[in-house]
Amino acid sequence: MNLPTSKSRVTAALAERAPRRTRAAASALWLVLALLGGAAAYLFWGREALDPGEVLAVLGGQSVPGTSFIVMEDRLPRLVVGALAGAGFGVSGALFQRWLGNPLASPDVIGVGYGAAAAAIVAMVYFGVNGWAMNAAALAGGLGVAAVIYWLSASGTRTGPRLILAGLAIGAMLQAVIQYLLTQAQLNTAGDAIRWLTGSLSAATWDAATVLGLGLGVVGLVLVPVVVRQLKLLELGEDTAAALGLNVPAARALLVFTAVAMGAIPVAVTGPLAFVAFLAGPISAALTRSAINIGLSALTGAVIVVVANFAAANLFAQVSLPVGVITGAFGAPFLLWVLVRANSTGNGG
Repeated sequence: MNLPTSKSRVTAALAERAPRRTRAAASALWLVLALLGGAAAYLFWGREALDPGEVLAVLGGQSVPGTSFIVMEDRLPRLVVGALAGAGFGVSGALFQRWLGNPLASPDVIGVGYGAAAAAIVAMVYFGVNGWAMNAAALAGGLGVAAVIYWLSASGTRTGPRLILAGLAIGAMLQAVIQYLLTQAQLNTAGDAIRWLTGSLSAATWDAATVLGLGLGVVGLVLVPVVVRQLKLLELGEDTAAALGLNVPAARALLVFTAVAMGAIPVAVTGPLAFVAFLAGPISAALTRSAINIGLSALTGAVIVVVANFAAANLFAQVSLPVGVITGAFGAPFLLWVLVRANSTGNGG
């Protein structure tokens, strides 16, 4: 009998769970403080400094000429949209990375983000749509690319280098498609599309925040909890999950749909903010020194975008950069580090 051994393993697991939860709670607190700090910094010292007393008065419901418009119609909508988009990208990346067991398997690396962007460009340039229609187009494009991932996972190659290479190839092809679409667009429309592709919060309005909040709220509150529960079973191995009663094909399909939706809905508003989905999960895992945490990944993504937004507004005195430039500048070296680390440890996918 192995009862003593089994009992000791259970005891060890329970003993490990408490510090892990403590680290997760502490990480969540620090991330919330960082989010509030980044938001306050942008409200007070965005592209031009505002009087903190006037900003607080506006937030308290008072009307202050000039300051009220800047805070309520420019800076606050950008912060809300940025935080929501970052949270969506963070969850999307974390779900893919945990499911596929590879930090490189984020939507912006394996081509899902390019699928959403290409479909959104078609909707924007050729049909002149925005809002919910553009969200639907981005979701359809992302799902089309994700179908390839689903097929690869069904063939048992979901964690191998073949997946990453296929995603990179799909992304390169879709980038070429996007460039062609831009050459066929009217000059003004092409300019708007290029700015959108860079990743920007310039289109942030309260209407956009409402669309984004409703879309992410429905998917995040209804589907994500279900997917996370099923993901824990899938991580035990698909045979084990099936033995425990999980419908594995249905669970995979729901996971892919949810992960794509959490990334495609923000893309329609902000454009593809480079590497936010890629960075959020590994950073959350580093903070807790454990597996990627979906909730902390959402917070991490929100912090990344809000802080990047402040940096974009203040990094250069005379120029306000698109947020995607900042996230891309910091994300690219991290991607190279992951590739070098994976190569040195022999875990390249």
